[in-house]
Amino acid sequence: MEIDIQNGIKDYKMEKRKKTFFIIILIIGIIVFGSIAITIGPLNITVIEVYRVILHKILPSFINSVDSNIENVVWLVRIPRILTSLLVGFCLAIAGAVMQPVLRNPMASPFTLGISSGAGFGAAIAIIFGKSIAKGSFHVIANAFVFSLITSFIILILSRKKGTTPESMILIGIALSHLFTAGTTVMQYFADSWATAEVVFWMVGSLSKGTWETLKYIFPVAIICIPFLIIKSWELNSISAGDDAAKSLGVNVDKTRIILMIVASLITATTICFTGAIGFIGLIAPHITRMIGGGDNRFVIPAAGLVGALLLSLSDMIAMNILEPIIIPIGVMTSFTGVPLFIFLIMKSRRRCL
Repeated sequence: MEIDIQNGIKDYKMEKRKKTFFIIILIIGIIVFGSIAITIGPLNITVIEVYRVILHKILPSFINSVDSNIENVVWLVRIPRILTSLLVGFCLAIAGAVMQPVLRNPMASPFTLGISSGAGFGAAIAIIFGKSIAKGSFHVIANAFVFSLITSFIILILSRKKGTTPESMILIGIALSHLFTAGTTVMQYFADSWATAEVVFWMVGSLSKGTWETLKYIFPVAIICIPFLIIKSWELNSISAGDDAAKSLGVNVDKTRIILMIVASLITATTICFTGAIGFIGLIAPHITRMIGGGDNRFVIPAAGLVGALLLSLSDMIAMNILEPIIIPIGVMTSFTGVPLFIFLIMKSRRRCL
Protein backbone atom coordinates (compact mmCIF):
# COMPACT_ATOMS: atom_id res chain seq x y z
CA MET A 1 0.00 0.00 0.00
CA GLU A 2 2.81 2.38 0.97
CA ILE A 3 4.69 1.54 -2.25
CA ASP A 4 1.58 2.35 -4.31
CA ILE A 5 1.26 5.72 -2.57
CA GLN A 6 4.92 6.50 -3.21
CA ASN A 7 4.58 5.53 -6.86
CA GLY A 8 1.48 7.70 -7.12
CA ILE A 9 3.33 10.69 -5.64
CA LYS A 10 6.26 10.06 -7.98
CA ASP A 11 3.97 9.91 -11.02
CA TYR A 12 2.21 13.09 -9.92
CA LYS A 13 5.49 14.97 -9.56
CA MET A 14 6.70 13.71 -12.93
CA GLU A 15 3.46 14.78 -14.59
CA LYS A 16 3.69 18.19 -12.92
CA ARG A 17 7.27 18.64 -14.18
CA LYS A 18 6.15 17.64 -17.68
CA LYS A 19 3.38 20.25 -17.67
CA THR A 20 5.69 22.94 -16.31
CA PHE A 21 8.29 22.14 -18.95
CA PHE A 22 5.62 22.30 -21.68
CA ILE A 23 4.48 25.76 -20.55
CA ILE A 24 8.09 27.01 -20.35
CA ILE A 25 8.77 25.76 -23.89
CA LEU A 26 5.65 27.53 -25.15
CA ILE A 27 6.63 30.82 -23.50
CA ILE A 28 10.17 30.59 -24.92
CA GLY A 29 8.74 29.73 -28.36
CA ILE A 30 6.42 32.75 -28.28
CA ILE A 31 9.30 35.08 -27.32
CA VAL A 32 11.67 33.65 -29.95
CA PHE A 33 9.21 33.59 -32.83
CA GLY A 34 7.83 36.98 -31.83
CA SER A 35 11.32 38.46 -31.94
CA ILE A 36 11.97 36.89 -35.33
CA ALA A 37 8.62 37.99 -36.76
CA ILE A 38 9.31 41.65 -35.95
CA THR A 39 12.47 41.58 -38.10
CA ILE A 40 10.80 40.03 -41.18
CA GLY A 41 9.29 42.32 -43.79
CA PRO A 42 10.03 44.70 -46.67
CA LEU A 43 12.26 46.77 -44.35
CA ASN A 44 15.12 44.71 -42.95
CA ILE A 45 15.36 45.28 -39.20
CA THR A 46 17.64 43.45 -36.77
CA VAL A 47 16.57 42.15 -33.36
CA ILE A 48 18.95 44.65 -31.71
CA GLU A 49 17.24 47.53 -33.55
CA VAL A 50 13.85 46.23 -32.42
CA TYR A 51 14.84 46.22 -28.76
CA ARG A 52 16.47 49.63 -29.13
CA VAL A 53 13.09 50.98 -30.29
CA ILE A 54 11.29 49.30 -27.39
CA LEU A 55 13.76 50.65 -24.83
CA HIS A 56 13.58 54.09 -26.42
CA LYS A 57 9.79 54.08 -25.99
CA ILE A 58 9.83 52.72 -22.46
CA LEU A 59 13.03 54.36 -21.18
CA PRO A 60 13.78 57.33 -23.43
CA SER A 61 16.58 58.49 -21.13
CA PHE A 62 18.36 55.15 -21.57
CA ILE A 63 18.25 55.19 -25.41
CA ASN A 64 18.47 58.75 -26.65
CA SER A 65 17.51 58.32 -30.32
CA VAL A 66 16.64 55.74 -32.98
CA ASP A 67 15.98 55.88 -36.71
CA SER A 68 12.48 57.38 -37.19
CA ASN A 69 11.58 55.03 -40.09
CA ILE A 70 12.53 51.96 -38.08
CA GLU A 71 10.73 53.34 -35.03
CA ASN A 72 7.49 53.88 -36.97
CA VAL A 73 7.57 50.44 -38.61
CA VAL A 74 8.43 48.59 -35.40
CA TRP A 75 6.28 50.51 -32.90
CA LEU A 76 3.24 51.41 -35.01
CA VAL A 77 2.97 48.39 -37.35
CA ARG A 78 4.85 45.25 -36.41
CA ILE A 79 4.66 45.14 -32.61
CA PRO A 80 0.89 45.88 -32.45
CA ARG A 81 0.20 43.27 -35.14
CA ILE A 82 2.26 40.60 -33.36
CA LEU A 83 0.71 41.41 -29.99
CA THR A 84 -2.75 41.25 -31.58
CA SER A 85 -2.02 37.83 -33.10
CA LEU A 86 -0.77 36.54 -29.73
CA LEU A 87 -3.72 37.96 -27.79
CA VAL A 88 -6.36 36.84 -30.30
CA GLY A 89 -4.84 33.35 -30.52
CA PHE A 90 -4.73 33.17 -26.72
CA CYS A 91 -8.37 34.24 -26.37
CA LEU A 92 -9.80 31.99 -29.11
CA ALA A 93 -7.91 28.95 -27.80
CA ILE A 94 -9.14 29.52 -24.25
CA ALA A 95 -12.71 30.00 -25.51
CA GLY A 96 -12.47 26.63 -27.28
CA ALA A 97 -10.85 25.00 -24.24
CA VAL A 98 -13.86 26.06 -22.15
CA MET A 99 -16.60 25.32 -24.69
CA GLN A 100 -15.47 21.73 -25.35
CA PRO A 101 -15.84 20.39 -21.77
CA VAL A 102 -18.90 22.59 -21.08
CA LEU A 103 -20.70 21.04 -24.06
CA ARG A 104 -18.91 17.70 -23.67
CA ASN A 105 -18.15 17.73 -27.38
CA PRO A 106 -14.60 17.69 -28.81
CA MET A 107 -15.76 19.58 -31.91
CA ALA A 108 -17.04 22.61 -30.00
CA SER A 109 -15.29 25.88 -30.79
CA PRO A 110 -16.24 29.50 -31.53
CA PHE A 111 -16.19 28.61 -35.25
CA THR A 112 -18.27 25.41 -35.16
CA LEU A 113 -20.86 26.93 -32.79
CA GLY A 114 -21.74 29.58 -35.36
CA ILE A 115 -20.44 32.54 -33.37
CA SER A 116 -18.05 33.51 -36.18
CA SER A 117 -20.84 33.16 -38.78
CA GLY A 118 -23.09 35.40 -36.69
CA ALA A 119 -20.34 38.01 -36.55
CA GLY A 120 -19.91 37.76 -40.31
CA PHE A 121 -23.65 38.27 -40.84
CA GLY A 122 -23.58 41.41 -38.69
CA ALA A 123 -20.52 42.71 -40.50
CA ALA A 124 -22.18 42.08 -43.88
CA ILE A 125 -25.22 44.15 -42.87
CA ALA A 126 -22.95 47.05 -41.94
CA ILE A 127 -20.83 46.79 -45.09
CA ILE A 128 -23.60 46.23 -47.66
CA PHE A 129 -26.50 48.24 -46.22
CA GLY A 130 -24.60 50.68 -44.02
CA LYS A 131 -26.87 49.80 -41.08
CA SER A 132 -25.14 49.61 -37.73
CA ILE A 133 -25.66 50.38 -34.06
CA ALA A 134 -22.51 52.51 -34.14
CA LYS A 135 -21.22 55.27 -36.37
CA GLY A 136 -17.85 56.04 -37.93
CA SER A 137 -14.98 53.57 -38.21
CA PHE A 138 -16.53 51.18 -35.66
CA HIS A 139 -19.78 50.49 -37.54
CA VAL A 140 -18.64 47.09 -38.86
CA ILE A 141 -16.94 46.10 -35.60
CA ALA A 142 -20.01 46.99 -33.52
CA ASN A 143 -22.37 44.93 -35.71
CA ALA A 144 -20.00 41.94 -35.69
CA PHE A 145 -19.75 42.10 -31.90
CA VAL A 146 -23.52 42.33 -31.35
CA PHE A 147 -24.44 39.53 -33.76
CA SER A 148 -21.79 37.20 -32.38
CA LEU A 149 -23.28 37.69 -28.93
CA ILE A 150 -26.81 37.22 -30.32
CA THR A 151 -25.74 33.86 -31.71
CA SER A 152 -24.35 32.83 -28.32
CA PHE A 153 -27.50 33.91 -26.49
CA ILE A 154 -29.76 32.04 -28.93
CA ILE A 155 -27.80 28.87 -28.18
CA LEU A 156 -27.99 29.53 -24.44
CA ILE A 157 -31.73 30.34 -24.49
CA LEU A 158 -32.56 27.20 -26.45
CA SER A 159 -30.32 25.20 -24.12
CA ARG A 160 -32.59 26.15 -21.21
CA LYS A 161 -35.46 24.24 -22.78
CA LYS A 162 -36.32 21.06 -20.94
CA GLY A 163 -34.55 18.00 -22.25
CA THR A 164 -31.87 19.91 -24.15
CA THR A 165 -28.49 18.17 -23.91
CA PRO A 166 -24.97 19.56 -24.44
CA GLU A 167 -24.90 17.60 -27.70
CA SER A 168 -28.04 19.44 -28.81
CA MET A 169 -26.36 22.78 -28.15
CA ILE A 170 -23.59 22.19 -30.64
CA LEU A 171 -26.11 20.96 -33.22
CA ILE A 172 -28.03 24.21 -32.70
CA GLY A 173 -24.77 26.09 -33.20
CA ILE A 174 -24.08 24.27 -36.46
CA ALA A 175 -27.61 25.02 -37.67
CA LEU A 176 -27.22 28.72 -36.80
CA SER A 177 -23.88 28.75 -38.58
CA HIS A 178 -25.50 27.55 -41.79
CA LEU A 179 -28.39 29.99 -41.34
CA PHE A 180 -26.12 33.04 -40.93
CA THR A 181 -23.85 31.86 -43.76
CA ALA A 182 -26.88 31.58 -46.04
CA GLY A 183 -28.05 35.06 -45.02
CA THR A 184 -24.61 36.51 -45.73
CA THR A 185 -24.49 34.78 -49.12
CA VAL A 186 -27.90 36.21 -50.11
CA MET A 187 -26.76 39.72 -49.21
CA GLN A 188 -23.58 39.26 -51.22
CA TYR A 189 -25.58 38.00 -54.20
CA PHE A 190 -27.50 41.29 -54.46
CA ALA A 191 -24.68 43.59 -53.31
CA ASP A 192 -22.30 45.68 -55.41
CA SER A 193 -19.01 44.05 -56.34
CA TRP A 194 -16.95 46.25 -53.99
CA ALA A 195 -19.21 45.42 -51.03
CA THR A 196 -19.11 41.70 -51.83
CA ALA A 197 -15.31 41.83 -51.97
CA GLU A 198 -15.17 43.63 -48.62
CA VAL A 199 -17.46 41.07 -46.98
CA VAL A 200 -15.35 38.20 -48.34
CA PHE A 201 -12.20 39.91 -47.08
CA TRP A 202 -13.77 40.27 -43.62
CA MET A 203 -14.99 36.67 -43.54
CA VAL A 204 -11.56 35.17 -44.26
CA GLY A 205 -10.04 37.02 -41.32
CA SER A 206 -7.29 39.60 -41.10
CA LEU A 207 -4.88 40.98 -38.54
CA SER A 208 -4.39 44.21 -40.50
CA LYS A 209 -6.48 46.02 -37.87
CA GLY A 210 -3.96 45.01 -35.23
CA THR A 211 -3.11 48.40 -33.74
CA TRP A 212 -2.56 49.82 -30.28
CA GLU A 213 -6.16 51.06 -30.47
CA THR A 214 -7.41 47.50 -31.10
CA LEU A 215 -5.41 46.15 -28.17
CA LYS A 216 -7.01 48.78 -25.90
CA TYR A 217 -10.39 47.09 -26.46
CA ILE A 218 -9.38 43.42 -26.47
CA PHE A 219 -6.90 43.42 -23.57
CA PRO A 220 -9.26 44.66 -20.78
CA VAL A 221 -11.85 42.00 -21.67
CA ALA A 222 -9.16 39.31 -21.73
CA ILE A 223 -7.60 40.40 -18.44
CA ILE A 224 -11.01 40.19 -16.71
CA CYS A 225 -12.48 37.05 -18.32
CA ILE A 226 -9.47 34.73 -18.57
CA PRO A 227 -8.54 34.72 -14.83
CA PHE A 228 -12.22 34.12 -14.07
CA LEU A 229 -12.24 31.04 -16.35
CA ILE A 230 -9.04 29.75 -14.76
CA ILE A 231 -10.60 30.14 -11.31
CA LYS A 232 -13.65 28.21 -12.53
CA SER A 233 -11.47 25.38 -13.91
CA TRP A 234 -12.20 23.16 -10.88
CA GLU A 235 -15.93 23.37 -11.56
CA LEU A 236 -15.20 22.74 -15.24
CA ASN A 237 -13.33 19.57 -14.26
CA SER A 238 -16.40 18.46 -12.31
CA ILE A 239 -18.72 19.08 -15.27
CA SER A 240 -16.33 17.17 -17.55
CA ALA A 241 -16.79 14.13 -15.31
CA GLY A 242 -20.57 14.28 -15.85
CA ASP A 243 -23.50 16.27 -14.52
CA ASP A 244 -24.31 13.78 -11.75
CA ALA A 245 -20.72 13.76 -10.48
CA ALA A 246 -20.61 17.57 -10.55
CA LYS A 247 -23.90 17.88 -8.67
CA SER A 248 -22.65 15.43 -6.02
CA LEU A 249 -19.73 17.82 -5.44
CA GLY A 250 -22.11 20.74 -4.92
CA VAL A 251 -21.74 22.35 -8.37
CA ASN A 252 -24.78 24.07 -9.83
CA VAL A 253 -24.28 22.54 -13.28
CA ASP A 254 -26.83 24.53 -15.29
CA LYS A 255 -25.82 27.88 -13.82
CA THR A 256 -22.09 27.17 -14.17
CA ARG A 257 -22.48 25.96 -17.76
CA ILE A 258 -24.36 29.12 -18.75
CA ILE A 259 -21.91 31.46 -16.99
CA LEU A 260 -18.89 29.76 -18.60
CA MET A 261 -20.51 29.90 -22.05
CA ILE A 262 -21.36 33.59 -21.62
CA VAL A 263 -17.80 34.49 -20.62
CA ALA A 264 -16.25 32.36 -23.39
CA SER A 265 -18.65 33.91 -25.91
CA LEU A 266 -17.77 37.43 -24.71
CA ILE A 267 -14.06 36.74 -25.26
CA THR A 268 -14.79 35.34 -28.71
CA ALA A 269 -17.04 38.24 -29.72
CA THR A 270 -14.50 40.82 -28.57
CA THR A 271 -11.70 39.29 -30.64
CA ILE A 272 -13.42 38.29 -33.88
CA CYS A 273 -15.25 41.61 -34.24
CA PHE A 274 -11.81 43.15 -34.90
CA THR A 275 -10.14 40.32 -36.83
CA GLY A 276 -12.96 38.61 -38.70
CA ALA A 277 -13.54 34.86 -38.77
CA ILE A 278 -10.44 32.93 -37.74
CA GLY A 279 -11.12 29.21 -37.56
CA PHE A 280 -9.32 26.17 -36.16
CA ILE A 281 -7.37 27.93 -33.37
CA GLY A 282 -10.19 27.44 -30.86
CA LEU A 283 -10.60 23.84 -32.01
CA ILE A 284 -7.08 22.52 -32.36
CA ALA A 285 -5.15 24.30 -29.58
CA PRO A 286 -7.11 22.63 -26.71
CA HIS A 287 -6.70 19.20 -28.35
CA ILE A 288 -2.93 19.63 -28.70
CA THR A 289 -2.75 20.65 -25.04
CA ARG A 290 -4.82 17.70 -23.80
CA MET A 291 -2.84 15.18 -25.87
CA ILE A 292 0.40 16.41 -24.29
CA GLY A 293 -0.62 17.30 -20.74
CA GLY A 294 -3.88 15.51 -20.00
CA GLY A 295 -7.38 16.83 -19.37
CA ASP A 296 -7.03 18.80 -16.12
CA ASN A 297 -8.60 22.14 -17.04
CA ARG A 298 -6.49 23.97 -14.46
CA PHE A 299 -3.62 23.23 -16.84
CA VAL A 300 -5.49 23.04 -20.14
CA ILE A 301 -6.99 26.55 -20.07
CA PRO A 302 -3.75 28.57 -19.69
CA ALA A 303 -1.63 26.12 -21.72
CA ALA A 304 -4.14 26.01 -24.59
CA GLY A 305 -4.03 29.81 -24.63
CA LEU A 306 -0.26 29.72 -25.10
CA VAL A 307 -0.57 27.08 -27.83
CA GLY A 308 -3.20 29.20 -29.61
CA ALA A 309 -1.04 32.32 -29.34
CA LEU A 310 1.95 30.48 -30.81
CA LEU A 311 -0.09 28.87 -33.61
CA LEU A 312 -1.73 32.13 -34.70
CA SER A 313 1.49 34.15 -34.58
CA LEU A 314 3.31 31.47 -36.62
CA SER A 315 0.44 31.33 -39.12
CA ASP A 316 0.51 35.12 -39.48
CA MET A 317 4.27 35.13 -40.00
CA ILE A 318 3.92 32.52 -42.76
CA ALA A 319 0.93 34.32 -44.29
CA MET A 320 2.87 37.59 -44.59
CA ASN A 321 6.04 36.11 -46.08
CA ILE A 322 5.27 32.96 -48.09
CA LEU A 323 4.08 34.92 -51.17
CA GLU A 324 5.61 38.30 -50.37
CA PRO A 325 4.45 41.02 -51.04
CA ILE A 326 1.01 39.32 -51.10
CA ILE A 327 -0.42 38.66 -47.62
CA ILE A 328 -2.55 35.50 -47.43
CA PRO A 329 -5.67 35.97 -45.23
CA ILE A 330 -4.97 34.68 -41.75
CA GLY A 331 -8.19 32.62 -41.63
CA VAL A 332 -7.09 30.77 -44.76
CA MET A 333 -3.60 30.17 -43.38
CA THR A 334 -4.87 28.79 -40.05
CA SER A 335 -6.94 26.27 -42.02
CA PHE A 336 -3.98 25.33 -44.24
CA THR A 337 -1.75 24.75 -41.24
CA GLY A 338 -4.42 23.49 -38.86
CA VAL A 339 -6.11 20.80 -40.94
CA PRO A 340 -3.01 18.62 -41.57
CA LEU A 341 -1.90 19.01 -37.96
CA PHE A 342 -5.37 18.13 -36.66
CA ILE A 343 -5.60 15.03 -38.89
CA PHE A 344 -2.12 13.95 -37.73
CA LEU A 345 -3.09 14.32 -34.08
CA ILE A 346 -6.33 12.38 -34.60
CA MET A 347 -4.51 9.50 -36.33
CA LYS A 348 -1.83 9.48 -33.65
CA SER A 349 -4.48 9.35 -30.95
CA ARG A 350 -6.25 6.47 -32.69
CA ARG A 351 -3.02 4.45 -32.95
CA ARG A 352 -2.57 4.81 -29.19
CA CYS A 353 -6.06 3.40 -28.64
CA LEU A 354 -5.45 0.34 -30.85
